Amino acid sequence: MNETIEKWMRRIVGFVDGVSDWIGGWIIAFLAIPLLYVVCFEVISRYVFNAPTDWAFELTFMLYGAFFMLGAGYTLLKGGHVRTDIFYNNWSFRTRGTLDTTLYILAFFPGMIFFFYVGWEEMLHAYNTAERSDVTPWGPSIVPFKATIPAAAALLLFQGVSELCKSIYAMVENKPLLEDAELIGSEV
Repeated sequence: MNETIEKWMRRIVGFVDGVSDWIGGWIIAFLAIPLLYVVCFEVISRYVFNAPTDWAFELTFMLYGAFFMLGAGYTLLKGGHVRTDIFYNNWSFRTRGTLDTTLYILAFFPGMIFFFYVGWEEMLHAYNTAERSDVTPWGPSIVPFKATIPAAAALLLFQGVSELCKSIYAMVENKPLLEDAELIGSEV
């Protein structure tokens, strides 16, 4: 592979992986803190004081949903999504790179672009109609929750650029782009 192209790939991968690691490891991870407090508050209110709240259930599923959705890009960085490793790990880097490159181009990017588009439309519809939840009497606005859908798709697309670069490099060079010491938590 051309030295200049490899240099740019390393820069792109380093930047994207670093940003995804920071967003997932710090920003999104902090969503667990209010989730923990809301669940604990509701458990104590319900079982100690026999005074359940109207709002805790909805806030819990919205926080957990946001935590789950927004963490998908970070999970992609860490290699945590489902894959049939029993076969994959026995293949050469070139075979893995070829398969990954093909699937990123034919399935991942079109799927995430579609996911982003539909999520964006849903969020705009919720905003324009002032959509509110009807799960409990509290009835909070659903717009922030629906905004996590296009945000999650954007984070996945962002990390997908790095994963595509790694796959192309492995396909061409039959070795990983980053050495073990350079990996930011990806499985080796």
